[in-house]
Amino acid sequence: MNTEKLAIIGLGYVGLPLARLFATKYSVVGFDINENRIAELQQGKDTTLEVEDDVLKAVLKTSSDNNIGLYCSSNMDDIKDCNYYVVTVPTPIDKNNRPDLTPLYKSSETVAQVLKKGDIVIYESTVYPGVTEDECVPILEQSSGLIFNTDFFAGYSPERINPGDKEHTVDKILKVTAGSTPEIGVKVNNLYASVITAGTHLAPTIKVAEAAKVIENSQRDINIAFVNELAKIFNLMNINTHDVLEAAGTKWNFLPFKPGLVGGHCIGVDPYYLAQKAQEVGYHPEIILAGRRVNDSMGQYVASEVVKMMLKNDLKVNGAKILMLGITFKENCPDIRNTKIVDVIKHLKEYGLDITIYDPWVNSEEVKKEYDLEATNTLPHELFDTIVLGVAHSEFLKMNFTDLLVENGLIYDVKGIIKENVTGKL
Repeated sequence: MNTEKLAIIGLGYVGLPLARLFATKYSVVGFDINENRIAELQQGKDTTLEVEDDVLKAVLKTSSDNNIGLYCSSNMDDIKDCNYYVVTVPTPIDKNNRPDLTPLYKSSETVAQVLKKGDIVIYESTVYPGVTEDECVPILEQSSGLIFNTDFFAGYSPERINPGDKEHTVDKILKVTAGSTPEIGVKVNNLYASVITAGTHLAPTIKVAEAAKVIENSQRDINIAFVNELAKIFNLMNINTHDVLEAAGTKWNFLPFKPGLVGGHCIGVDPYYLAQKAQEVGYHPEIILAGRRVNDSMGQYVASEVVKMMLKNDLKVNGAKILMLGITFKENCPDIRNTKIVDVIKHLKEYGLDITIYDPWVNSEEVKKEYDLEATNTLPHELFDTIVLGVAHSEFLKMNFTDLLVENGLIYDVKGIIKENVTGKL
């Protein structure tokens, strides 16, 4: 039996799949301060839908003993005897698009309360280079009284979870690893390599691993911003952007990005982390911030295009009934974090439109709490002047949209997936 005992701090979209995977070979305590979350997990149910109930139940155990399996708890006493602490809390931005490290600070304080000599603290949260050693480690030292790289050590292995993706699961995505010393790097790498079937890549330092992660999403953000700008240009020229991309994509080295709303917990957030650090060291990151400006503007752009489409087709705008299909940040998952559909809704409301939100995947209470919006899981039995397809849920692909529209009603396809009767698309 493995002697390592792991505590996974934070049991959200990243932490739970990781805890479940490690629990197939190690004794794991999944720790979260959300007692409701712990209660549902103890019953073998994951409302994020990242881990299937039967898969979760297969690794659950009823105590924090040293046997292989997963015990979920909100009690600090249950993680005291662990020797690896893996922090998987979110790293959001504030209203001014500045990094908010509060969850990392608080989780570091929590770990420090139980930190012992020889323990290793591994961070998975996406950050700018230097956060682990310059921001988190001092908190661990101060709160525990232990000395870094003498009494305890640190590691970094950035998460690469893709919410809702049942093909690229955590074990099938190659994992970058790093440690605060070469020896600890090997230990951290071996730990992950024992459960990650796709393999691992041991980076030379923690800062290299942090930088590698933050540029992954920044690169995607910039590429999507480019095709979003193309969509704006080609729409003015009455050229179908998707047809252009399909034609260009016949070249072997053309990158297959599509226009769209860039939300979620990674791509729409991480570039701001890199930009913040760049400015701190005296460099103004023009391309990164330009990409962010383009992508952050797309909600307003989509709303204005919908209204233009309605006016062009002699539909009234003020008081018109709009059906918004989807409010999650991506298809076929319940994740509403940083969804840019709310930007579209906000700007549509400024034109006086009456909006109904239908999304079979979301928790309506969470939508209300997070965005003060009403969303329904049931398809409304009424007619609408315009349908806006914002998210490509599989349920929407099977719908007969004409049954939901008034005579001469319109469809605007943000995702470019509807084949017939589309009036406008991004």
